Amino acid sequence: MRKNKLKEIFKEGKSAINGWLQIPNSFTAELMANQSWDSLTLDMQHGVIDYPNAVGMLQSISTTKVVPLARVNWNEPGQIMKILDAGAYGIICPMVSNRQEADSFVKACMYPPKGYRSYGPIRGLVYGGPDYADKANDEILKFAMIETKESLNNLDEIMQTPGLDGIYIGPADLSLALGEKPSFDKPEGDPVFKIILKILDHAKKNKIIAGIQNGQPEYAEKMIKLGFQLVTIGSDQRYMTAASKAALSKLKKGAESDSGKGY
Repeated sequence: MRKNKLKEIFKEGKSAINGWLQIPNSFTAELMANQSWDSLTLDMQHGVIDYPNAVGMLQSISTTKVVPLARVNWNEPGQIMKILDAGAYGIICPMVSNRQEADSFVKACMYPPKGYRSYGPIRGLVYGGPDYADKANDEILKFAMIETKESLNNLDEIMQTPGLDGIYIGPADLSLALGEKPSFDKPEGDPVFKIILKILDHAKKNKIIAGIQNGQPEYAEKMIKLGFQLVTIGSDQRYMTAASKAALSKLKKGAESDSGKGY
């Protein structure tokens, strides 16, 4: 089976730089994949990507060495299994609040006897190779998003779930859970920043990968120095928006600048 290069990066103690795709288009996915990202995540939760779009985008990504991931819109087994069958090499699952939800998520990603994933890797077999079924359980990455108030009381239980590779922090929803306005790149001293450090400490203690969504590269670099091994920077639609605004700001008075605080 094709090796998951992210796993190799993590084993070496290095950090992976992840790109974010929200535009439902195989050409924009191809353009992003031909940059120097370690991985690209299809955002099927807040992006406008449906399953047929996702298949074409995964095909575009597979022409490069970039690892294809997907964030599903909910902890729903059928959706998780279907995007894995399409060739995703890792799943980011939102709103995981307790051990039971984490366990259900992980098992949906794994074939028996470790899980209950149904067999039918229609494209995963093409991308992964003929021995996909034998090795998929070991190669597919599983990240549970920590972003609810309940999850903060169950950090160790969630992180000790057998088969879970890591956690992924969604700062916007985490902010809402803490009664703050949703945004990214929280400054030191902010109540959300303190919780981010708490989550990171628990991930280190439980020896699993910690990932986080970022708005700007400078902040992502700061997160890497703190110990995050998977950092996402911006998104395809944000890069398009930011570049347009930057150009227009030089030609039009009063053009808005990019804040880097949204998806």
